Amino acid sequence: MAKSNELPKDDLYKLRHSAAHVMAEAVVERYPEARVAIGPPIEEGFYYDFDLGRNADGSVRTFAPDDLEWIEGRMRQIIGGRFPFEYREVSAAEAKALFADEPYKLELIEGLERGSFDEYGDPLEEAPVISTYKHDTFEDLCRGPHVENTGKIPADGFKLLSVAGAYWRGDEKRPMLQRIYGTAWKNKKDLNAYLNRLEEAKKRDHRKVGKELDLYSSDSDDVGGGLILWHPNGALMRHLAEEFCKNEHLAHGYVLAYTPHIGRAKLWETSGHLGFYADSMYSPIEIEGQEYYLKPMNCPFHVNIFKSRLRSYRDLPVRMAEWGTVYRFERSGVLHGLARVRGFTQDDAHLFCRPDQMPTEIDRVLNFCLHILRSFGFTEFNAYLSTKPEKSVGPEDSWIAAEHALEEALKRAEIPYEIDPGGGAFYGPKIDLKMLDALGREWQLSTIQFDFNLPERFDLHYIGEDGMQHQPYMIHRALLGSMERFFAVLIEHYGGNFPVWLQPQQVAVIPITDRNNEYAYQVQGTLEKAGLRVEVYDNSDRMQAKVRDAQLLKIPYMLVLGDQEEEQGLVNLRLRTGERKGNMTLDDFIAMAQGVVASKALI
Repeated sequence: MAKSNELPKDDLYKLRHSAAHVMAEAVVERYPEARVAIGPPIEEGFYYDFDLGRNADGSVRTFAPDDLEWIEGRMRQIIGGRFPFEYREVSAAEAKALFADEPYKLELIEGLERGSFDEYGDPLEEAPVISTYKHDTFEDLCRGPHVENTGKIPADGFKLLSVAGAYWRGDEKRPMLQRIYGTAWKNKKDLNAYLNRLEEAKKRDHRKVGKELDLYSSDSDDVGGGLILWHPNGALMRHLAEEFCKNEHLAHGYVLAYTPHIGRAKLWETSGHLGFYADSMYSPIEIEGQEYYLKPMNCPFHVNIFKSRLRSYRDLPVRMAEWGTVYRFERSGVLHGLARVRGFTQDDAHLFCRPDQMPTEIDRVLNFCLHILRSFGFTEFNAYLSTKPEKSVGPEDSWIAAEHALEEALKRAEIPYEIDPGGGAFYGPKIDLKMLDALGREWQLSTIQFDFNLPERFDLHYIGEDGMQHQPYMIHRALLGSMERFFAVLIEHYGGNFPVWLQPQQVAVIPITDRNNEYAYQVQGTLEKAGLRVEVYDNSDRMQAKVRDAQLLKIPYMLVLGDQEEEQGLVNLRLRTGERKGNMTLDDFIAMAQGVVASKALI
């Protein structure tokens, strides 16, 4: 099976790789002074980075608005030329001479000479071969593969999508480059289908929908980037989600914990975070002569809770869960709404068990993850099993047992999975559980991660049946991942049309005229006593305007009340989909709505 983080070298990969080179040729023709950086194929497309130099005022030169159209036209001409892609291997000296005027290429060549990284900046494990591909007038460092000639790229199967800034090698201290993103497909039909998915994705963008529904805000000048302000609507949804999850955890044998936001340097030294993770931690603050750090993870605190008293083999397993807020430094360039933030709340759990309990615990935790995710309406999953890397800690037999337990649990759960050989962390193998959203996109949510490192670092043990000390197995488990990122996924999956049980406002009561207001308030009171969240739209707008406002807020149920409904004690039901259900008794509506809420169904 292919590694989960590696794009397969299939026909589509070669097509996109070749389209990227054709695009680079067109850009260099348009901007002869441009310096070329890297241009790999990526999932669903490709990109290339360019340094266009500086403007007269010293500012970074960017692509003009009409550049993409011109570049696309030139690409079609190059495609029509059917120029072959020619591979050759060169020495370092030849490569330096060939790219003497290309500073980014020279840096990559020097890296290739040292054997440290390839032409895309990825680390290399073996001595590299320096190779190039040439078509028409364009030649670049490249390991391939490519299509046979430019004519194999469908002229109506590609499109340039956007331009963005990108720092060289992802380092904000390095030059800012101009990146053109594009996509390429085998035919126009596939291209159009992809472009339609992109348009739908834009409509569902959680940053857009989150603002429209007044769920959250971020990147305030006063508060700082990557820190989320949950507005009342979003806070209520988060409360409902967390309350459901916490109750399910308690029902499935977990105990809850609360831990501090900061910890002494000694804690993070013992855990290894200061040795391996310091770049992602915030600078310490000094309190009474001791350095304290904002926590980047909850696990060392849970370890200390486990260690706080003597444990017997009868006490295990211990399943400890917390909705703990952690803080990790992310560069401003990668912050992205709710999906990539600096402060976030993880639904962390740590399982401490005996070796003989481990297979059962893995089954339990995997099935529990699936149960919770399905409760939120997610039904399609892929899984990735990452196994022992070359450098690792922990006994070999423990790794073998853990990997076997993870794989057998996946088989029993009947989830499609791939194995990433050697892709595990140095401290243990793991399962990454990814869900497919309404647009077929994968999102990383649950992780089940063994840890043979922390029990040893913190000298964890329990007293076995033999009266001797034994080290427990420790399993990290994040279920929704973080509440922030989970809500980004939730918003985009549903496009804001959330299941009724999560909807901040479930019912809009819409009186047709002012004389129906009193009846509307009576209906509101009855519905609220039944446990539904209701708002009366009693403003002076026309009824159709009120309905439209409720639909824009994606409120599941609209009860329109006029003279007829008031006289007969009825409600006229409309759904947010626009479907009209007509008149029904209030009791019938309440029974129907309560059933939908209880079943967590989507309407």
